[in-house]
Amino acid sequence: MELEGYVLNETRIYALLGIIGPLLAYLFIGISIASAPWFRWSKNALSDLGHALRSKSALYYNFGLAAAGLLIAIYAVASLMSRAKYSGLCLTASAFSLQLVAVFDEIYGRTHMLVSVIFFVLLLLSSLIYAIEKRSVLAGVSFMLGFSAWLLYWMKLYNAGVAVPEIISSTAAVTWIILSALETLCKSK
Repeated sequence: MELEGYVLNETRIYALLGIIGPLLAYLFIGISIASAPWFRWSKNALSDLGHALRSKSALYYNFGLAAAGLLIAIYAVASLMSRAKYSGLCLTASAFSLQLVAVFDEIYGRTHMLVSVIFFVLLLLSSLIYAIEKRSVLAGVSFMLGFSAWLLYWMKLYNAGVAVPEIISSTAAVTWIILSALETLCKSK
């Protein structure tokens, strides 16, 4: 496919998925928050937006997470793994677990809690592995920010809903994911 001299080859398409996937998640989280006037950063988890029986925003939220997880998994397998094998494997598992967060929403109780914890742990591990594998300062900082957000929350050093460490840790990780995709996009011909 060619757009005014710009060739979209497979490499670029897969790299674009590494950008579109995370942005899609945030778009649908934003739409969900906008359609949920009851949502409060001070008391809610982001997953409260996805409760199919209690939230009118559930369709947007769960679709956004599932679609984002799919696109990020494709990026991780088709693009990232060729440059950072272990980071790609871990990010693929993290993206799959993000889809599970959407599938097993809060209606599923402990199952939802388990897949959510798995997602955030794998996302932190992906950041740490990428920091080591690629000697990425940004991924190292992303790991430290995400880990600190959770640690300070568990230590009750700030008063907020679990949505706060969720958004801090995911946004920190998304920075290196998008940057890694942009690097591939810029280097490919």
